[in-house]
Amino acid sequence: MNLFESDTPAGKLIIRSTQRADITELIELHNRAFPVLVEADCGWEEDQITSHIEIFPEGQLVALLDDKLVGAASSLIVSLGSDPLRPHTYYGITDDGYFYNHDPRGDTLYGADVYVDPHVQRVGVGRALYAVRRDICRKLNLRRILAGGRLSGYAPYAEKFSPHEYVWRVQEEEIADPVLTFQLSEGFVVRDVMPNYIRDPRSKNHASLIEWLNPDFQPNVRADTKIRVSCVQYKMRRVSDFDDFAAQVRYFVETAADYKSEFVLFPEFLSVQLLSHLEPLTSQEGIRRLAEFTPQFIALMSELSSEFGLHLIAGSHPVLEKGKLYNKSMLFRPDGSHVAQPKLHITPDERISWGISGGNELFLVQTPKVKVGILICYDIEFPEAARYLADKGAEIIFVPYCTDNRQGYLRVRTCAQARAIENQIYVVTSGVVGNLPDVAAMDIHYGRAAVFTPSDFEFARDGIQAEADSNVETMLVTDLDISDLYRSREGGSVTPIRDRRHDLFEFRTFLRDRFEKKGIERSAPEE
Repeated sequence: MNLFESDTPAGKLIIRSTQRADITELIELHNRAFPVLVEADCGWEEDQITSHIEIFPEGQLVALLDDKLVGAASSLIVSLGSDPLRPHTYYGITDDGYFYNHDPRGDTLYGADVYVDPHVQRVGVGRALYAVRRDICRKLNLRRILAGGRLSGYAPYAEKFSPHEYVWRVQEEEIADPVLTFQLSEGFVVRDVMPNYIRDPRSKNHASLIEWLNPDFQPNVRADTKIRVSCVQYKMRRVSDFDDFAAQVRYFVETAADYKSEFVLFPEFLSVQLLSHLEPLTSQEGIRRLAEFTPQFIALMSELSSEFGLHLIAGSHPVLEKGKLYNKSMLFRPDGSHVAQPKLHITPDERISWGISGGNELFLVQTPKVKVGILICYDIEFPEAARYLADKGAEIIFVPYCTDNRQGYLRVRTCAQARAIENQIYVVTSGVVGNLPDVAAMDIHYGRAAVFTPSDFEFARDGIQAEADSNVETMLVTDLDISDLYRSREGGSVTPIRDRRHDLFEFRTFLRDRFEKKGIERSAPEE
């Protein structure tokens, strides 16, 4: 759907939402628009733009002139608390350009970037992008638009004027700045000048802090902060083939969609029942044979998540990579794409019976309404993993598990509830029930799906939002209000997040993604 259409002397101008197919062209366009900035710092990369689209698709725009991509804008929503006009850096406000800090409950639309093809000027592309951005602010009932505008004409005046005096002279129309003059004409007001905002020789790293206040903002109208989740307490049973397995999974996803669930969680090792229609195998033979179903498993879950328009946490499935087996839980988005979270901590039985190795990546997934993480079964018994996700901003941790007896189930349950309390988050769990007599290492199971909350007045009694009956096939459906978490963190009976003794305890991580991104700072300016 087009968000803006207009006939110009140069052709038909259209503004629409950014699509994945645009990414290559966007990177090329950005490099053409900001060659000096790209040389001094860095341009957009594919994974960053992909992150923008996944996290906040409404805030990502492209401009087409006679079907040729000639401009773009990207935005995120931020929550800046009681001092929204405080100085900041581009890297901090955009989480190094990935928008992981996008906050659907915030009140400020932050303009991260606007750029136009340098060969297409003075036909209204920039004005159209700004107009649609204002429409987004009104539609979402946000209080303001903020942006850091590079003082791109400042360098020739640096020895003569301070940055503040330069901005004042631009406002008085004594000097024309390529960026700020245009922003002032679009109704923005300068609130401050920010040093060290971005690495840019033309602005001497300075930017103006500009604000546009939404005249239609209504402070008493709040966005819906509730998330509906479904936990499938799945019964292990014989299947005749993959299609039989797929039909059972489809039934639960379709049912969750009928209940208007936004997330559906399946248990750990959901796919192991596929071994029940094969000849008897040893445990290590079986798990490697099961890994061969990975392409079919991914295709099925991708199809279901996109067909029913929800987030699907597909239990877990063994994946063979470079000769090593990993136990991975895949979160499928409504567009069919997915993130694969490996299990970090491997139980002795998994290691001995199946030869599974522990992964070394831990992902925080930003969805349009909530930030989520996944810890598979045994992982929830290690507080460091949950703490890492909570420190990154996780609001819900999903825990698919597979336990054979009540003792194992209670270990997972007790630790899940502890993680919810100490991190002031929701923890959503689901386990398998039933049995697979002819599948090695999968004889019996004990499970009871449950959703745990911090234990305080904002939440359900005993810190249990919902809990299923044990050892029966069923689906647990419940609503989680994310705003309750923040009210509890701000003014609860106890505030564990706020009261941590950072002066006494240091938390360090050595996850693979930390090593891969160490020292890398990517950015793009507001223009």
